[in-house]
Amino acid sequence: MFRRQVETLGGNCEQMRILRCLAAIFLIVFAKSMRGQTFTAASPQPAHIAGTVTDANGDAIPEAAVNIQTGSEDRESVVANGNGFFQFDNVIPGAAYQVTVRAKGFADWKSSTIALSPGQFDILNDVKLTILGEETSVTVVASSEQLAAEQVKIEEHQRVMGFIPNFYVSYDKNAVPLTPKLKFHLAFKVATDPVTFAGTSFVAAINQASHYPNYVEGMKGYGQRFGSTYLNGLTDIMVGGAILPSLLHQDPRYFYQGTGSSKSRLIHALSSPIICRGDNGRLQPNYSGLGGYLASGAIANAYYPEANRGAGLLFRIFGLDLSADMANGVLQEFAIKRRARHAKERNHALK
Repeated sequence: MFRRQVETLGGNCEQMRILRCLAAIFLIVFAKSMRGQTFTAASPQPAHIAGTVTDANGDAIPEAAVNIQTGSEDRESVVANGNGFFQFDNVIPGAAYQVTVRAKGFADWKSSTIALSPGQFDILNDVKLTILGEETSVTVVASSEQLAAEQVKIEEHQRVMGFIPNFYVSYDKNAVPLTPKLKFHLAFKVATDPVTFAGTSFVAAINQASHYPNYVEGMKGYGQRFGSTYLNGLTDIMVGGAILPSLLHQDPRYFYQGTGSSKSRLIHALSSPIICRGDNGRLQPNYSGLGGYLASGAIANAYYPEANRGAGLLFRIFGLDLSADMANGVLQEFAIKRRARHAKERNHALK
């Protein structure tokens, strides 16, 4: 979503206008692909297993020993933290695993065989670990906030071609809504990613060559163009990706459809800047995204040269951002191959 970079104002010739517009859309689409799952790579996306150990009354049991084993040799162990929570990352998908939970005074408990898909995040539910000689049990659960945090942790490592961030796409149709804290965390992650600065540098160079906006020339002018390009994106990502989504309870991510006819997927992709998913799981007008576009264009009038200011600047930024979001949706649906082809499966047992 860190896009809002170059508008089609100014320029000395028609060719430079076209070049500048194409460069802007390139940066916007590539930075907006900071929304998603993992992509083509040499090895499959690892899976994850997590849970929280409690007693029959729902009280956490800290320091329970949890083992995950495949076959008779490979074994990994973790100790539940003070809240009884444990997690296994980098689980190789496709292998048959068995989880064992041990706690002092309780009989050992072993899961049935677990086979995970690439990228799957599995929560162990209804695990009963009886106290020795009694019928008391331990249940493994996880809260929606923990699941959301795990989603973001995984998404932060998602890169197209191994280096372009792709943080803001969800391939899980039942993804847990993000908390306001996580929305701001993702926005900050995008705004400070090194690739964001590299893309901004590229667009600033295009603007410098086309003498737009009407700053001075030389390194000072390049610095001004870099700053204005970066501020355009920063305004959009913070307002449209964090502030408004938190206030309006909307999800700033793009949700991959992946199924149905090509027509329905195309409509889904093109409508994504206008229709979003609320934190309640329902579709609603995307006031957050549209508000981000408007905020980016309106605030740009405060730091662009006077010759470039006005309503035209606002509407050009708005139109460029809207079209770039639509292009990004089409790329996500039809062009970008994910490494993980299966949606993550989750069983939510909330306490």
